[in-house]
Amino acid sequence: MSSPRSAQVVFTALVLLSLVLLGVVMRPLAQGLFFAAVLTGALYPLHEKLSKRLGGRRQLGAGLVCLGVVLALLMPVGGIAAFAISEGVQGVKLITETVRSEGVSGLVDRLPAGMQNLAQQALDRLPTEEAELNALVQEQASAQGGKAARAAAGALAATGSVLFQSAMMLIAMFFLLVDGGRLVAWLEETSPLENGQASELLNQFRKVSVSVLVSSLATAGLQAVVAFIGFLIAHVPHPVFFGTLTFFIAFVPAVGAGGTVLAVALLQMGLGHPWLALFLAIWGVLVVGMVDNIVKPLLVKRGMDMHGGIVFFSLLGGLAAFGSVGLIAGPLIVAFFLALVRIAKREYGDEQPRRLVA
Repeated sequence: MSSPRSAQVVFTALVLLSLVLLGVVMRPLAQGLFFAAVLTGALYPLHEKLSKRLGGRRQLGAGLVCLGVVLALLMPVGGIAAFAISEGVQGVKLITETVRSEGVSGLVDRLPAGMQNLAQQALDRLPTEEAELNALVQEQASAQGGKAARAAAGALAATGSVLFQSAMMLIAMFFLLVDGGRLVAWLEETSPLENGQASELLNQFRKVSVSVLVSSLATAGLQAVVAFIGFLIAHVPHPVFFGTLTFFIAFVPAVGAGGTVLAVALLQMGLGHPWLALFLAIWGVLVVGMVDNIVKPLLVKRGMDMHGGIVFFSLLGGLAAFGSVGLIAGPLIVAFFLALVRIAKREYGDEQPRRLVA
């Protein structure tokens, strides 16, 4: 017969094993489930109000909220990604066909007026003959076409992964909205924490989620407006389209709204407007780029009981550790730690005041 000590050790090992297996099972769905929890925490009050107006039909209210998320976020992002992939493939195809049929000179003739002279001067300085140059460009275009096809295939595979995570997010979000109250009650009942502590942590999670989402949307919107003003001043063609693109690219940390403005500045340079391109580049770095560094920490801080410096470094640390997800995960992790510290100080701290020893 085993002793209580050995039974406790075995039980602890089984608990650890179950946690590891649970992590292995949930790891492929982790990103989608995380965003589902964040969006549910932010949109749960809206779902409650909507369900009351629908006569208590919680499932219908959850379905409408999920539909709103699809229309507001997923469809525009998916449309922009599909447009970028299609235009990139078509551009490589056009270059390949033009070089094969008309040679390099035909490709130069298709360039904007501001770039034709520069391209022709560059071609005149090359030591190779036109026939050799055409053969070389055709070879490179064919090679780049293969790379573009592989890149498109990789992009489509990544798009499939994003669609899968998005579907899992919407399914999890639907069930969390419908049965969120039961889940909180179950956590209160089964959690080893004292009564009310699990709800306090979940309320802190919801508070930080709302603060981060609102600040991200507000910052991206402000950056898009500022970028749109710069596009109008620089006479960028289709400023509304590029302003909308700036709003969605602002959520991509590797590029950001400032990177989008710099790309449009290069476009203006290619169209033969160097001074407007220079203005737009400066505008993108000094004005659009600084909005994210100044406005977002201030907006996040308003909804969180944290110092502005802690918020700033939690955003940077989360971004470095987890990528784009870290913009939400970083503040959540820090807020979770601070909430635990407050609970520990309140519940288990020494309430007797310390006396100075003479």
